[in-house]
Amino acid sequence: MLAVIRFPAFLTITLIVLYCITITGLVLLILLENRNPLKTIPWVIVLIFVPGIGLLIYYFFGRDNRRLRIVSRRMYKRFKKQVRIEYQPQDVSIIPKEYLPLAKLLNNGNYSAISNGSHLSIFTTGKAKFDALLADIVHAHHHIHLQYYIFENDTIGNKVKETLIKKAHEGVKIRVLYDDVGSWNVKNSFFKEMRAEGIEVYAILQVAFPLFTSKVNYRNHRKVVVIDGKTGYMGGMNIADRYVYGNKLGIWRDTHFRVTGPGVYGLQASFILDWYAISNQLLKGPNYYPVLQNLTDTMMQVVVSGPTNQWQTLMQAFNFCISNAKKYIYIQTPYFLPTEALNLALQTAALGGIDVRLMIPKHSDTLSAKMATFSYVDNMLKAGVKVYLYTQGFLHSKLLLIDDMVSCVGSSNFDFRSFEHNFEINAFVYQKEFSLKLKAMFMQDMRDCEMISYAVWRKRPIAVRLAESFMRLFAPLL
Repeated sequence: MLAVIRFPAFLTITLIVLYCITITGLVLLILLENRNPLKTIPWVIVLIFVPGIGLLIYYFFGRDNRRLRIVSRRMYKRFKKQVRIEYQPQDVSIIPKEYLPLAKLLNNGNYSAISNGSHLSIFTTGKAKFDALLADIVHAHHHIHLQYYIFENDTIGNKVKETLIKKAHEGVKIRVLYDDVGSWNVKNSFFKEMRAEGIEVYAILQVAFPLFTSKVNYRNHRKVVVIDGKTGYMGGMNIADRYVYGNKLGIWRDTHFRVTGPGVYGLQASFILDWYAISNQLLKGPNYYPVLQNLTDTMMQVVVSGPTNQWQTLMQAFNFCISNAKKYIYIQTPYFLPTEALNLALQTAALGGIDVRLMIPKHSDTLSAKMATFSYVDNMLKAGVKVYLYTQGFLHSKLLLIDDMVSCVGSSNFDFRSFEHNFEINAFVYQKEFSLKLKAMFMQDMRDCEMISYAVWRKRPIAVRLAESFMRLFAPLL
């Protein structure tokens, strides 16, 4: 028979008291951090109702590390200004008056430079994007800067890797950044092979245990490519087969830009700042910022955001655009977990007669995020927002369109994590013709959607609605 170990009563009581003091102390610490109440409440619930597991979850995922300065805010601001001097960005005064308030907001809050004269090509399929990217890599002469949240070891990933290695053998300088958590399932040998062939490769915010670390809350979600300082790529697509061949969810529908002309300067500046933060090497000189001619009348601002910024610039810009819309607001996002300010702004716009359309995936790669997303749909429908469920694969596009005037595409989802935790990059484009192109694409995607009827939506089982409402409590943590 196994002996039963009995602890003395006083020892048991002592352990319980110490544990209660620990949990109480953590709750008080969370309260003293003065976080957004919407983020504080879920952690308090977790710690009180599942104290054992909750303590571990909070240790790995909940601590606010911004005060530890994952990347020094002072350093980031100093070198951002220095990088701007390299390419002498155009002044805010060049922008038409109808765009001026938004442009000033982005410039004052984030030092986001304005460029005039870029040519933008839009990709909505992975095949078109990767065919163009690989062709541009093949024609590189001086350098290739490549940064992705996810760099998979699959067919597409290996095509990119092999093409980069070939260019490295030709003497082209290649620098690669990937997020350590985003690419956690890729073996180190994949990246070691590139290093062995002369490519500089760094993991961003490298951690010992990618799925269990307190730094998992702060990830670099940017997708940027710059070739010879003349051609750039940005948007929502990672390097992975699912954008070309699909997976169990089908083909991933996303939106990506190819940029030529002065807009490339903003992408180069973003990469160089991240490169300095990781490698401690500051890249300078005319080879990285060559003289670029104006190709069109398109104006744009490349906006980077992250936990090192003083202001939550992307969230502020989205709120500004939505609140000032006069005709329509069209949104595509894979995860719709808005802050209370954005939630209220969208409902207010719809109630005021603005044509508000929200497109989200019917099937998601994350069940918890899908459930929390669906919890917001009820009140959106009540307010008059038209909600569409994309059915032809997985909608991963991040798009905001306002009044045939402003287009925003990039890496940022419409959720707490993108606005507050992740390092993101988006482009705000000020040109009617370009907005109309994206609007036409949005309308095309509507043909692959189911429009939600409130009469049908409200009849869903109460158990499903309760589960979604429960997951919404944790929306700020998802």
